Amino acid sequence: MENREDLKSMLPFLPLSLRSSNLFWPSQVVESLKTLSKGPLYSKVNSGELLFITISNIRDSLALPSLHRLSPYAHEGYGLFFDELISREEAAKWFADVVPGLANFLLRLPSLLESHYHNADNLLNGVKTGFRLLGPQDAGVVFLGQELIGALLVCAFFCLFPVSDRDPSDMSLHLRDIYSSYSEKQENKIKCIIHYFERICLSMPEGSVSFERKILPSEQLPLCVSYPKADFWIKSVVSLCTLEVHSSGFIEDQSSGALEVDFSNKYLGGGALHRGCVQEEIRFMINPELIAGMLFLPCMEDNEAIEIVGAERFSNYTGYASSFRFSGDYVDKRDVDSFRRRRTRIVAIDALCNAGMGQYELKYLLRETNKAFCGFLDQSKCDHKRLFRDGGLKGSLCIQADRDGDVMMDEAPSTSVEIALSGEESVNQVIRYSDKKGSWCEDPENKIGIATGNWGCGAFGGDPEIKTIVQWLAASQALRPSVSYYTCGLKSLQNLNQLSQWISLHGWTVGDLWNMLVEYSSQRFDRETNLGFFAWLLPSLFSQEAP
Repeated sequence: MENREDLKSMLPFLPLSLRSSNLFWPSQVVESLKTLSKGPLYSKVNSGELLFITISNIRDSLALPSLHRLSPYAHEGYGLFFDELISREEAAKWFADVVPGLANFLLRLPSLLESHYHNADNLLNGVKTGFRLLGPQDAGVVFLGQELIGALLVCAFFCLFPVSDRDPSDMSLHLRDIYSSYSEKQENKIKCIIHYFERICLSMPEGSVSFERKILPSEQLPLCVSYPKADFWIKSVVSLCTLEVHSSGFIEDQSSGALEVDFSNKYLGGGALHRGCVQEEIRFMINPELIAGMLFLPCMEDNEAIEIVGAERFSNYTGYASSFRFSGDYVDKRDVDSFRRRRTRIVAIDALCNAGMGQYELKYLLRETNKAFCGFLDQSKCDHKRLFRDGGLKGSLCIQADRDGDVMMDEAPSTSVEIALSGEESVNQVIRYSDKKGSWCEDPENKIGIATGNWGCGAFGGDPEIKTIVQWLAASQALRPSVSYYTCGLKSLQNLNQLSQWISLHGWTVGDLWNMLVEYSSQRFDRETNLGFFAWLLPSLFSQEAP
């Protein structure tokens, strides 16, 4: 264990010690957890105030110099939530059934991690899947069991993670904000997390979740698509995929198996553990296993995305932002793949924040389109004949072989993780030939589209019409069969379906639409037009006034 580079990369961020190939808690922590695991009649922990005191004592026993100090509001937060905001019946159940279960999770954490590292080298032939820090420009994948994720999230709830030198560094699910600045949305975010803990203490899921940092490398690599320049988009002859417009409904409720877009902060999870409560933070509350990625997947750079497969949903909700409310249990009925991951595929891509008129500059159009392309691209199903058909673009290609060894195009799985079964190189860098069709991928005939919406709009200040087109271009170039676009009733997109039908009817390619987008954006940036893109492109169809 001492020689494992993956474990070494994570030890500074874990509250455990390593000695003689064993991970362990300090003896005082073990005794405190054993006492807590026996229930309130033995531990006397039957209130939020006493739970906070116990957590504080455990933290003191760790004696970690890098353990951050708890907010002065944390004490009051635990008391307010467990002693006042929830019913006495709910509180009694929490302290009698759930808190002992959480203590047992923490007691098992060392053995869960040891078992994880013991098995990590055998999951994908030669591909590293162990729990490790995947920093910027470090393409790779980590597979974690749901039980291990549960134990890690209990660590977060008990505020046991050391402070890292990464920003934001606080990986604590503490309740300070509910006291320091109470809001109903904050109370309901906590209810989602509490419900998750109730569920896993009642019945622990036995599946796994994969976390992948995807990169479009700046340099040319064998058998891999690199970060495109503007010329790539100008010359593209790839056909535009189907765009399905939904004026109601939510991305997470789609049932087609599509890759679901997380409108991410550049720091995965954004304000999920604090006061944020928009699209990304809500997704992290109803699928809490996503939170685990925040521990080992730091800041995304412009050529990166993060794809997470298998996160289970546990909660229902209503509302958005200040109106967000937990609305009860959710039973996730999506089936699982051969890696025991639920077929929920989520890709985190971060948009430009508050770019203002700068979003119409070519360099930022290119940045946003490439960001979406990175997230949507499955390196295992790139076809050079379609991506580089005119021969004028120099780039790497992605290929596979059929049973006879002939190069061909196939509809491959959503993630490059699934193509690594027969490979030994890092994911996202090299895809090996397979001598047997389908031996390296899951559901090779399954055509996986994109489910998205108003990415980078709202608080981030993006132009919804531009962001829609950018995502359509990226999905098409990534050879996705379709985009399911959820407008959430946004007025500026009410004619999106009409626009997409006109463009499709006229057989436009990615290059055609990109060139029109660039021309419009140049005029918009130079203040030569104040029309939205839709009205500018098709004035005969859209007669709305300039904004």
